Amino acid sequence: MTGPDVVDDLEAEQEALAAVLAGLSPSAWASPSAAAGWTVTDVVLHLAQTEEAVVASVAGGPPDWHRFGDTVDGAMAALVEAERAPSETVFARWQAARRAAVQALRQAAPGRPVRWVAGALKPRTLATTRVAEHWAHALDVTGPLRIAYPDTARLRHIAWLGHSTLPYAFRLAGLPPAEVYCELTAPDGTVWHFGNRSAASAIRGAAGAFCRVGAHRLAPADAGLHTEGPDAEAALRVLRNYAA
Repeated sequence: MTGPDVVDDLEAEQEALAAVLAGLSPSAWASPSAAAGWTVTDVVLHLAQTEEAVVASVAGGPPDWHRFGDTVDGAMAALVEAERAPSETVFARWQAARRAAVQALRQAAPGRPVRWVAGALKPRTLATTRVAEHWAHALDVTGPLRIAYPDTARLRHIAWLGHSTLPYAFRLAGLPPAEVYCELTAPDGTVWHFGNRSAASAIRGAAGAFCRVGAHRLAPADAGLHTEGPDAEAALRVLRNYAA
């Protein structure tokens, strides 16, 4: 993948979310997000906790998620439940954590993998997952509050992540990996290409829709994406932009 540095884009995604959060009223912070069972404050607490985990992982000592639950989702829910706090405290915690995470990722040895949820990732790949998570949770915050959060060229990192992890997603679903080509239209109208153009299966359409399907914020049937070949529809069903 070519383009802007992913850590720069992670910082930009965080700044975009920070600008939204800085303008929220106390009632908005306490309101339900699109993440089931979580308020806006809970979503930001989760982001703070996971950014703190980035720092710990780069330092060589990531948290053991299994201590908090049998599944990643269960562990994340338990962590949020255990550390709920007033919105101003949570916002300050996330602000500090995100800056520390960016600094840690910038200073990390590029070729040395660090442990993360589902295994070891190189720092740039870990940064890419953090772009995806901040973007998805920004949608969880802004959607219910009807706050505009336009798609940007930063989606290229998320689309790359979804496409590059398709073999893992197929295996996780108990399906044999299949080669799938993706031709996705960026927010500015340019076209991004991922994979082998001669693959038997292909997905074409808006990058924003593809990324939302991968974030499980949009059902494949509602995404308006065009599928071709024997494995494209299955690829959309298993597509994921996250490690759990």
